[in-house]
This record gives sequence, C-alpha cells and structure tokens, in this order.
Amino acid sequence: MCRSVNGIVVIDKPAGLSSARVVARVKKITGAAKVGHTGTLDPFATGVLPCCLNQATRLARFFLHGEKGYEAVLHLGSTTDTQDATGQVVSRQAVPPLYRETLAEVFARFEGVQMQQPPVFAALKHQGVPLYRLARQGRPVAKAPRRITIGRLRILEMSLPTVRFAVTCSAGTYVRTLCHDIGQALGCGGHLAALRRTAGSGFTIAEAVCLERLEAAVNDGTWRALVVPMAEALRSLPACEAGTALLEHIARGRPLSREALLDGALRCASDAPATTPIKVVDAHGTLKAVVQAAEQGDRYNYCCVFN
Repeated sequence: MCRSVNGIVVIDKPAGLSSARVVARVKKITGAAKVGHTGTLDPFATGVLPCCLNQATRLARFFLHGEKGYEAVLHLGSTTDTQDATGQVVSRQAVPPLYRETLAEVFARFEGVQMQQPPVFAALKHQGVPLYRLARQGRPVAKAPRRITIGRLRILEMSLPTVRFAVTCSAGTYVRTLCHDIGQALGCGGHLAALRRTAGSGFTIAEAVCLERLEAAVNDGTWRALVVPMAEALRSLPACEAGTALLEHIARGRPLSREALLDGALRCASDAPATTPIKVVDAHGTLKAVVQAAEQGDRYNYCCVFN
C-alpha cells in the first residue's frame, strides 16, 4: 500500500466527521504507517484538510501559519453558546430590513488587522484542558484576545435571515466568532450556520478529493496521482538544488555553513528573506532536507532531513 509513499493528500472533509476521524480513515484506506493533518476543522465543517503521509508528517509545522479561505453562512437573529449551529440558542432578536450595501459596509469594518476574542468552546487549552471541555462542565474560561488579519470579506448571497459570504483570513481566526461579532454589530445577533474551507496550507478545494475517491484510487492502483510530493507541497519555501557532495554533507548531518550551502548548490533561490526556511532538493526534485538560517552566526540549522 502506501507505507513507503511520502507526501500530502488533500481531503475534502465531509460534515459530521472530526479531523482526527478523517486522519484515521485516511490511514486505514492507504495503509500508511503515519498520517497527520495540518489544521483542524470542526466536525460540522467541510473542505480542505491536507493529510500528511509517513515522512511528510514532519512537515506539518510548515503548513500551520498560512492564510486560509472559507465560504460561510451567517444566520442572523439568533446567538448560540458555541457561536455556531451546533450550540444552544441563548438569544433571539428580529432581523431588521437590510440592503446589500448596508451589510457590505458592516462587513468592511471587520477587514484588516484586529484583535479577536477566542470562543469559550474552542480546542485551545487552559492548563492542559481543552476550553470546550471546561465550557461543557460549566466552567468556561475566557482566553485573551489574539491578533488576527481578515484579508477580504465578500458577500456571495443574501436570503435573510442568512447571508453566504467568502473570507480570507490568517491562521487562528475563528469564523464563528466573526459571525457572532457581525451579528452584534448589526444589533440582531448571529451565528455560523455552515462552513467550508476553500483554501489552506497552500492548497485549494480544486485539489481536494473525497474519502470515497481516495479509497477507489487505492483499490485500482491510481492513488499515487493524488499524492502531492513533499517538495511540491512546500510551495511557499524557496528551493535549493543540491549537488552530490552537498547531499552527502547533509545526509551525514555535518554542520552546514552558508558557504557550504551556496558552494554545493546547483541552483539556489536568493531573493527570500534570510529567516525563511529553505527546501533542499536533489536533481529529481525530491525533498532531502529543510534548513533555516541560525539567528546568530553564518550557518544553517537542520529543520528536518530525509533519507
């Protein structure tokens, strides 16, 4: 099966399954020794969930902080304790007549850099315990607001009391909290009724496959076409094509100076910021290592090395 295959399979997560359950399904379908995902989606949400196979699990940290894209449905006129449709309704108010232009003006207020209060029903932990577990025990804990960035909010469809919209945002943004806050700004309250991730970790929904398609591809032997190789998956990182001597240098774990990297490279990106990790590939484009410049000294630290 897939025990020797290293790469990313982008799953279109179905509603009703947790991200952990999807990972378990992918592991069972593929027979991979290790599988991990690169960013949790709530069980009711759907869409892009990149799953790392085998050695690619070591790359998960490089996918956690990029911009994400979503399509969401805001239900106006009611708020819930979880800020989404899975919670208990805690208040109801009449939805005022709204023109698209008026709603667009309110949406525009939420674009840009801002502080967002994480919901009490969240996977964030307090003293090692998930917030949602404490909230369900009647002991909600409020975390400090976090700095986020909303790139763009775009109304796709209005059919009051629901509004379907698209949003791009930084990692760590809670779309359900955004819906709650927009509802408060409109004076009638609101909650997240549906959520679909359309982009994340550098991947788009066009690249995603459902679990059924993955299983069919494994059964008919065409599954390799669905696996994104590790070097290709690290799309935001500059590449350095290493010669034979440099590859051996890295494989042996020898200290890596800037001079050694540049002298041993057949091709190396030079316009990236100094702090950006670099993916080292061989002549075939296979990922051999990820390195990053040390904070002090003219050397590189190994983030990960692959045989």
